[in-house]
Amino acid sequence: MFTGIVSDLGEVLELEERAEGLRRLVIGCGYDPATIDIGASIACSGPCLTVVERGRKGNRAFFAVDVAAETLRVTTAGSWQRGTKLNLERSLRLGDELGGHLVSGHVDGIAELLTREDLPDMVRLFLRVPSALARFIAPKGSVALDGVSLTVNEVAGDTFSVLLIPHTLQVTTFGSLRAGAHLNLEVDQMARYAARLLQTS
Repeated sequence: MFTGIVSDLGEVLELEERAEGLRRLVIGCGYDPATIDIGASIACSGPCLTVVERGRKGNRAFFAVDVAAETLRVTTAGSWQRGTKLNLERSLRLGDELGGHLVSGHVDGIAELLTREDLPDMVRLFLRVPSALARFIAPKGSVALDGVSLTVNEVAGDTFSVLLIPHTLQVTTFGSLRAGAHLNLEVDQMARYAARLLQTS
């Protein structure tokens, strides 16, 4: 489990095609590799990925993950290249502060950034989501976009908006976002379960 509060900006250093449909990524990070367990979960711009190797390359710390075909298909991971920047978050430990909302690292779909509006003290993003996921998004509710916990502002059909404060723009990949970008979307788990209960009642 995660909270959607980014703790590091990573960078894809290497990509290697392994068995059919499997890709290994080496991701540079600011974490001390001695504190990363093999088998640990790290959210990488949304998807929860399992650490299979960690260490240092020169003066750069890194961890490696294997990304399966399904993840490559349903998330933006299939488009990641050397140099791609990633929002990183390590999994929650008992007693950690829950600063965002509960995030599983299981991506539901891809949101498309329609427009970016630069305001004096913040940025407003307008996004479109797959119609099947639109019912899970409500004003003042939570979503995770590329692993970042955000509060929904306005909703209209299959589009919604969020506001980004300067701190979020500085510590995530969102500072460089432009219209046309695709982001990993995870809807709020409570909304998902509430919809399922209504469907079966």
